[in-house]
Parts: sequence; structure tokens; C-alpha cells
Amino acid sequence: MVSISHETPQETRTRLRRVLAGAVFKVLPGHWAYHEHSAGPMPQPSADALALVRDEEGWSILEPAQGDEAEVFGVFSFHFPAAAENSGFVGWLAGELKDHLGTGVAVLCGYNSAQGGIYDYWLVPAQLLGEAVAHVRSLAAQGGEDGQ
Repeated sequence: MVSISHETPQETRTRLRRVLAGAVFKVLPGHWAYHEHSAGPMPQPSADALALVRDEEGWSILEPAQGDEAEVFGVFSFHFPAAAENSGFVGWLAGELKDHLGTGVAVLCGYNSAQGGIYDYWLVPAQLLGEAVAHVRSLAAQGGEDGQ
């Protein structure tokens, strides 16, 4: 259930750094890209695909890059503990990464009850993946310090 809280911006940052410190963080290998498919029946995504999304004009599958795409991403993910109060996490971390990297991110969310519930895939330009991961790890370390 989504929770509604009233806290100061500093309280929010402190809470979300703790959430980040407690999340399972993984960096996916390789580069990723969206591949478009025409409208109609749902295409069969590859076994490696992370997402299948559609709009009124067609389908888009996020899967390993093939090498000829205009936009290529690095991807990392978070699985949150079931009890984590992570409301506001996407907006907070997206802002942190925008301030640090100078670029926005794309976030895809899913649900896995066996791993605590909500999980996120974060896409950043492939050339900035290392810098993004280092910043996330720095923020997580701060969250671990906040919890002591």
C-alpha cells in the first residue's frame, strides 16, 4: 500500500537514503535498447527482455542492444524489502542523478511478492552507467551511516 507521510525535505532524504541502503542493488551486464514493433498482436519478446510496453501505435521491447540503436542504456535495478517505506524514492533518486549526471533517467517498475514487492529498473545513458552506479553506492553508504 502506498503510504502518505508529512516530513521535511531533510527527513525525506534521510529516510530514502536508508531505503536505498537496505535495497538489493544490481547492475545488469551489457547495453540495453528499445526495439519497436508495429501495432497488432503482442510480439514475442526475447528471453532476455526486461519490459514490453505499448501505446496506440505499436509495441516497444526493452532488451539487449544489438549495436545499431540510436539510444543505448546501462541498466541497474533495486528490489526493496517488504517493509520499506519507499514512497518518493523514484522522484528523489531521479533528481539526485539529474543533479549529479546532468541527464534524466527512465524508470520501469514491477512487482515481485517473493522479493518484497516493488522493484525498479533504472535506465541511464550507457556512457554514464559507471558514474551513476558510483553515485548510487555513495548515497547508499550515506544511508547506512544515517541508520547507525
